[in-house]
Amino acid sequence: MKKTYIIAEIGNSHEGSLGLAKEIAKAASLVGVDCVKFQTHIFEEESIINAPNPPYFKGESRKDYFERTAFSKTQWLELKKYIEKELKINFLSSPFSLKAINLLKDVKLNKIKIPSGELTNVPYLEKISKFAKVVFLSTGMSNFEEIDQAIRILKKNIPKKIVLMQCTSQYPCPPEKSGLNIMQIFQKKYPKLELGFSDHTNGISIPLAAVVLGAKVIEKHFTLSRKMYGSDAKNSTEPEEFKQLVDEIRNLDRALKSKLNKNIFDKNLKNMRKVFQKSIVAKKQLNKSHIINYDDIEFKKPGVGIESKYYKKLINKKLKKVVRKDHLFNWNDFF
Repeated sequence: MKKTYIIAEIGNSHEGSLGLAKEIAKAASLVGVDCVKFQTHIFEEESIINAPNPPYFKGESRKDYFERTAFSKTQWLELKKYIEKELKINFLSSPFSLKAINLLKDVKLNKIKIPSGELTNVPYLEKISKFAKVVFLSTGMSNFEEIDQAIRILKKNIPKKIVLMQCTSQYPCPPEKSGLNIMQIFQKKYPKLELGFSDHTNGISIPLAAVVLGAKVIEKHFTLSRKMYGSDAKNSTEPEEFKQLVDEIRNLDRALKSKLNKNIFDKNLKNMRKVFQKSIVAKKQLNKSHIINYDDIEFKKPGVGIESKYYKKLINKKLKKVVRKDHLFNWNDFF
């Protein structure tokens, strides 16, 4: 079992600053993520001028925000090179228009994260299907019919790996709406696809549960501080908490990979059995030739004598010698 692939979603928290984008990416790499993900927006290609803002962001118009935070091809190339060559982790971005797809293709990005809002965008899916080798498909606002259609389109052209990501497009997402049960449905419905979980809840418990339920990819929003400006910062995870998430996922990776046999005890467990299990001991001093009855015995630690489960075999046995209270019986004590 390979380790869980962890994506830190940076989005547009860089505020259009290449330097800040690098700083956030570096902070994410230091907490142990495998990949940092950005968003590629070209406003005039994805929205009309009066398209509404999402309810959780009213700071400025979408037009102003996306134009102010957009990177050029040259900047994307520099950022990708920095992340892959210097930080030695993976670079990923979500395009939000056909032109944005072209831009990422020009940047030589053959892994694409499809955001939830684009899952029903057929021309968009068709374009991605023609070049992407790995696709992370987020399902945050779609039903099964739409998901089935998207998968069919993505499979039409070059062979590719599709990671199906359970997601709920609510910011923040209440735990009860995270859809952990969908992970099990996905496993049965799409047994040949790798599964992931794109998390919008606060805290780290829900993505950890998703790993237990079969997620091989975890994505979560990452920021240097929730006080930063932007559409995602206040619902993102800061470095200290994200490191805790990464560390706990790695613990889960080890635990889920390790297969134990309850019928086989290693040396340490055998030693623990001796310390904590009970042996049959004398309840009081007993004389030579005494015939053992139930009132003569007790069950006490350590478990180095006759095990308590054999107590019935001691009843009516005759002692060879005098034994004191708390004597640990062994089979040589009897005729």
